[in-house]
Amino acid sequence: MTDNMLKLQFLDRSAGARIAYHTTPGNTANSASTQKPGILFLGGFMSDMTGSKATHLEAHCVACGLAYTRFDYRGHGQSSDAFKDGTIGKWADDAIAILDEVTSGPQILVGSSMGGWIMLLAALARPDRVRGLLGIAAAPDFTEDLMWAQFSETQKQAIMEKGALTEPTDYGDDPYTITRDLIKDGRTRLLLRDMIPLACPVRLVHGMADPDVPWPTAIRLSEKIASENVRIDLIKGGDHRLSNPDQLAIITRHLDDLVDLTSM
Repeated sequence: MTDNMLKLQFLDRSAGARIAYHTTPGNTANSASTQKPGILFLGGFMSDMTGSKATHLEAHCVACGLAYTRFDYRGHGQSSDAFKDGTIGKWADDAIAILDEVTSGPQILVGSSMGGWIMLLAALARPDRVRGLLGIAAAPDFTEDLMWAQFSETQKQAIMEKGALTEPTDYGDDPYTITRDLIKDGRTRLLLRDMIPLACPVRLVHGMADPDVPWPTAIRLSEKIASENVRIDLIKGGDHRLSNPDQLAIITRHLDDLVDLTSM
């Protein structure tokens, strides 16, 4: 199923903000005997819902009769607002709003890169709605551990005194804008310093050649999640995108595993 076969919809937020999303219903034919969770995809930093992982998983879920939702955070893709005005807290609020107002029933959250941090925050906010988590190169605490910790003193000074730093990226033509608000807000939402009180099953897929989020991040995250049902799949040679056919097949297999495990 392609974008032009789906109706782009918008969820209205405060102050005229709008979150763009696509959602497809699940097959309810067997709902009386088996309740399968829906799937909610959460994208990465400066990514949008048209990426290969988001659309591949959508096609798979449609074929399997699973409800599926993908969306753009504010300042991303087709949603309103400017990227530079975003923070981890605002983007987590977007995810929770989609979870509350667009999806129904239990959900499995799939978080890619920054989306891995956002999915954890959403699951902590709505533990009764979240039945499982699938992290793809998950990057919790990245603003502090993978940005701030690696910035030079000159870069840190620019952020704190000027309010923002613009950095080139290998993932598109537009540079990253790292704001003081992004860094300061991120510090209020760090998760890897303490145990993460989530009991649902978790799957973490990470490339061992990821240049942006080192694979030991997955190990660290697995140690911090309280759930006893956490599995890690390290892909030798896998980069940050994890978007080639073999890698997408691995991700899909873990999603199917979570669906089977959490269906009631």
